Amino acid sequence: MIVLKELNTAQTFSFIPRSDTYTTMTITDEQTNVTTTVAITSSTNVSYYHTITATFSLIEEHTYRLEVLNSTTPVYIDKIYCTNQTISDYTINKDVYTSTTTSNDFIILD
Repeated sequence: MIVLKELNTAQTFSFIPRSDTYTTMTITDEQTNVTTTVAITSSTNVSYYHTITATFSLIEEHTYRLEVLNSTTPVYIDKIYCTNQTISDYTINKDVYTSTTTSNDFIILD
């Protein structure tokens, strides 16, 4: 899974494709089922993996299906998760879960 931020600036991710040739990239929002073609700003081939730089239009807390295509043939498929939290302190419960405290009193009936 690729983790990206909700930014309107270029972001970079690395991947290992099935083929060294690819021309387009599409992302599909899994909540709204809307597919968007994303322009590849730059790509580099380093040894066995590739790095793509592109500008994405993402919504925080949404997941996307990523397809890197050579014409119509997929050469790489993955998921994108959009979050603005830092990866090292990421928690799925941020601003959602609140704990409750109780006195923990109970009664045993015989």
